[in-house]
Amino acid sequence: MTVAFTFPGQGSQAVGMGKDLADNFAEARAVFEEVDEALGEKLSDVIFNGPEDKLTLTANAQPALMAVSLAVIRVLQARGLDLKGKVAYVAGHSLGEYSALCAAGTFSLVDTARLLRIRGNAMQAAVPVGVGAMAAIIGLEHADVVAVCAEASALGACQIANDNGGGQIVISGEKAPVEKAAELATAKGAKRAILLPVSAPFHSTLMAPAAEAMREALAGVAKANPVVPVIANVWAAPVTDAGEIAKLLVEQVTGQVRWRETVEWFAANNVTTLYEIGAGKVLTGLARRIDKSVNGIAVNSAADIDTALAALLG
Repeated sequence: MTVAFTFPGQGSQAVGMGKDLADNFAEARAVFEEVDEALGEKLSDVIFNGPEDKLTLTANAQPALMAVSLAVIRVLQARGLDLKGKVAYVAGHSLGEYSALCAAGTFSLVDTARLLRIRGNAMQAAVPVGVGAMAAIIGLEHADVVAVCAEASALGACQIANDNGGGQIVISGEKAPVEKAAELATAKGAKRAILLPVSAPFHSTLMAPAAEAMREALAGVAKANPVVPVIANVWAAPVTDAGEIAKLLVEQVTGQVRWRETVEWFAANNVTTLYEIGAGKVLTGLARRIDKSVNGIAVNSAADIDTALAALLG
């Protein structure tokens, strides 16, 4: 069994996530306390108790999801899991890439929390509310979505943000061209083209100010080469050099999250099991739709920990 750990992105958050872990494991509680201290506020209270609209804010959701993922990692490690010995690769969806890098030792937990707070604020501030938009295109081939974005770009910025696989591609950019691309996609035979209730056009060229903010923030933190290779979002291929990783994280702000290709890369390189570490089961569902030869398993509760350890430590 060749194993990779994957880490969820924004949209997987839910009030109460990680509370079961904090209630059952001192190592998990310590993670939430460390993140609270790093940010100078009780983010854990928002994570465990809401309100939902406060948790959903980009600047909160990003460090919150990372905290839950790292709580799982710390509990697994405390019970004998050596990432380097048992896990071949790590990868994360958008902000989840930071969780993956923290788990693999590239960034400290404190620095990761602060980086994600900066990232969330910078992404929110990059574009005035109402200027940008995102839409999910369901049931259209990647090449067709590229074509409709190209046509709609006559009206302004429009590009693929996330290639999630399983026939789901998210586009991002200015409002008018994204709406036009959604219309064109429907005309081309998409099953659905749905405008998403998001606060900013993530992973588009409009995020350039946020990319600059991350370039500056990443330059100022300590980095180490990851203990296992990270499959980078913008490459869908492994990277092991900390300096290269920082450059790719800057590109990731305006670039495409190539998740379908990431899972395909895993399948082509003999990865049989993807453990989704943290909140929700989004990536587990996507893996199943992308390549049925890859087994997806979500790990986000005390019960999941025991099951995962039994399989991983054998």
